[in-house]
Amino acid sequence: MLEIRIHGRGGQGAVVASKILSDALFREGNVVQAFPIFGVERRGAPVAAFLRCDKSPIYLRSEIYHPDMLIILDHTLVKNQSVFAGLKEGGLVLINSKNSPDHYKGNFRFAAVDANAVAVENGLGSPNAPIVNTAILGAFARASGICSIESIKAAIMDNAPVKPEQNAKAAEDAYVRVRL
Repeated sequence: MLEIRIHGRGGQGAVVASKILSDALFREGNVVQAFPIFGVERRGAPVAAFLRCDKSPIYLRSEIYHPDMLIILDHTLVKNQSVFAGLKEGGLVLINSKNSPDHYKGNFRFAAVDANAVAVENGLGSPNAPIVNTAILGAFARASGICSIESIKAAIMDNAPVKPEQNAKAAEDAYVRVRL
């Protein structure tokens, strides 16, 4: 079973990202499970979403404590070491950041994409509050190799609450721009 944890701040789209990613993985023949966790103060506060993926039924019903992969929607969250808690050695960490993946240290594989810039270029949110979820998923498709960009874009078209074409374009742009 593959386990993924998404960390972000309220308003960045972590919950919608987990829904879209689970749809994309389902389209490719996987059994999926996705759920969020957040407190009452959502806007700007740290949030997390969890996703499990397997070829067999998933009976485990709990938070993800030892993920194989992390998606981090806000690079400032890497300063909080609890974000990395339980990540398996050699696990993939995809960070929304202007920095190169070499900037980050640890026993993990790092990838980075400036999802903020991609979101703003595609009219998703504002420069002060870009909505980066679909851009980061495009980068994730390339960095992880676990699903195709075509499945991500199809899931976006079916699940993006607004601007599905712009969101699909953001995913495509980030797929090309991710630094591995």
